[in-house]
Amino acid sequence: MSLSVYKKKRTFSKTPEPKGKKAKSGSGLNFVVQKHDATQLHYDFRLEMDGVLKSWAIPKGPSMDPEVKRLAVMVEDHPFEYKDFEGIIPEGNYGAGTVMIWDEGKYEPEENGEGDTKSQEKNLLRQWHEGKLKFILHGSKLKGSFALFKVSGRGENAWLMVKHRDEYATKKDITLLDKSVKSKKTIKQIETTSHNYYQSNRSSNSDNKKSSTSEVKKNLKKTPER
Repeated sequence: MSLSVYKKKRTFSKTPEPKGKKAKSGSGLNFVVQKHDATQLHYDFRLEMDGVLKSWAIPKGPSMDPEVKRLAVMVEDHPFEYKDFEGIIPEGNYGAGTVMIWDEGKYEPEENGEGDTKSQEKNLLRQWHEGKLKFILHGSKLKGSFALFKVSGRGENAWLMVKHRDEYATKKDITLLDKSVKSKKTIKQIETTSHNYYQSNRSSNSDNKKSSTSEVKKNLKKTPER
């Protein structure tokens, strides 16, 4: 997996985001969900695979209701260490806004997930290439079985995320749990207390913030969701 697109979009002397490189935890596979208050508030869902974080932007956030399908727009791979990033991407940078670690934990494939990490990863990469992932999340907020699958005829980046029926399924709005699992702060509290802020050229703020969510908006018009 390549991080070239991720690096091309960012100027690391002006943003606190990690430059990163391919890496692995060495003990199970990680997932993270980052609430991202950019031009359009959304949630970034990331799964560790092959040394990077495969990433999807979910405009309405994940749901624990099996009857609800959430649009998930696949974006560029992020470095493994991005799973620990919480703070402010300064104005003038791609994706400018506040990032919160909304949930995190380990995960494994739903089927044949009892093997070692290497075999689990191979299984998940095959599913990803086939356009349908089934996995079990062990987070603080997201728990149990989920699926991500590509939506045919909606563009190569459009996927849907759904919760499978299990003991964790509920109709309660999980996004109402709005504090970081890392800092226990809300987005607004991170905005006012974070020291993770770089000075930047404010004149290009509007264009850079819009560029990070334009693809999400485009797919929102094409793909129905609940």
